[in-house]
Amino acid sequence: MMGSYHTSYDSADKNYQDYILPGVSRTFALTIPQLPPPLQEVVANGYLLCRIADTIEDEPTLSIAQKKYFSNLFVTVVAGQTSAESFACSLYPLLSEHTLAAERELIQNAPRILRITYSFNPRQRAALERCVCIMCDGMPRFQNTASLRGLADMEAMDQYCYFVAGVVGEMLTELFCDYSPGINRNREALRNLMVSFGQGLQMTNILKDIWDDRKRRICWLPRTVFEQAGFNLDNLEPGHYQSAFGDGLQHLIGVTHAHLRNALTYTLLIPPEEGGIRRFCLWAIGLAMLTLRKLHRRRNFSASWQVKISRRSVKTTILLTSIAANHDKVLTFLFNLASKGVPFIPLKVNSNDSKQTSMPQASPEK
Repeated sequence: MMGSYHTSYDSADKNYQDYILPGVSRTFALTIPQLPPPLQEVVANGYLLCRIADTIEDEPTLSIAQKKYFSNLFVTVVAGQTSAESFACSLYPLLSEHTLAAERELIQNAPRILRITYSFNPRQRAALERCVCIMCDGMPRFQNTASLRGLADMEAMDQYCYFVAGVVGEMLTELFCDYSPGINRNREALRNLMVSFGQGLQMTNILKDIWDDRKRRICWLPRTVFEQAGFNLDNLEPGHYQSAFGDGLQHLIGVTHAHLRNALTYTLLIPPEEGGIRRFCLWAIGLAMLTLRKLHRRRNFSASWQVKISRRSVKTTILLTSIAANHDKVLTFLFNLASKGVPFIPLKVNSNDSKQTSMPQASPEK
């Protein structure tokens, strides 16, 4: 429920939001400006709220009890029930140098971000509040038990991806539908794909960041997938590649491919005249698919830089998807070209307890 904090904001708050975004996410700083101006502000604000929630969970010096306290407190701040100033003053001094300087600055200046949040219309605020509430409730369930042993199974991976990315897909869909009557007409079809879209992007990040995560003594890979391939994640070490691990990774690449194909279907449901929103989606999908292709070709990688796509590939993806943004057949052709040879595993229809959203089965375009 939205509370009583409806403080107006000035141009300095807006300028700060524009300034801090590239410091905490180069990707979103690249894609958000493609959106129509009325959406740029609310999407950027929503992302920064999610980043504040992430910062609480990622700060290694906070105890489990402290993380729970500040996560719950932040939910009430976003809902306008608690002062953003008191939240920032309480949390900021507790952040260590393990947290990026830009993220510490974001916490310190949280009141600026929240003043913008409180200015949005009721539907927009409801979408942002719901996203933060679910994220702050779900992330601790996994962060509190995170270890090198990985997640239990594919269902656990689905749940984790929902709490950190799928719920963002839900938020964006609601914001898109609020902005455009044309998009709103496809709301139900978009809702069937929005969680899958987020999961495709998140799984790509999980796979490319395997070794970076292990340095932090965390693993988000599902144990049963690798056990079925004959590999124990306890034996995972950089520079000691085993084919059984590659088989498990190949399976996850195939699942991620299916989610990214759903992401393309989602994007094609957005009316062609909304080119900015399409570009916002397409750039993320294109870069994820190229990363997935590199992962497929180099399953024995031992550092994330080995599967990082080149600046030239980034520029080419942006150029081609921008030119073809309004042409569904060309976009489908480009996706099929980028994904050629990458394994594809159809998704099972399931219902996660944390969301009553069915995962549609994806199938490659012929």
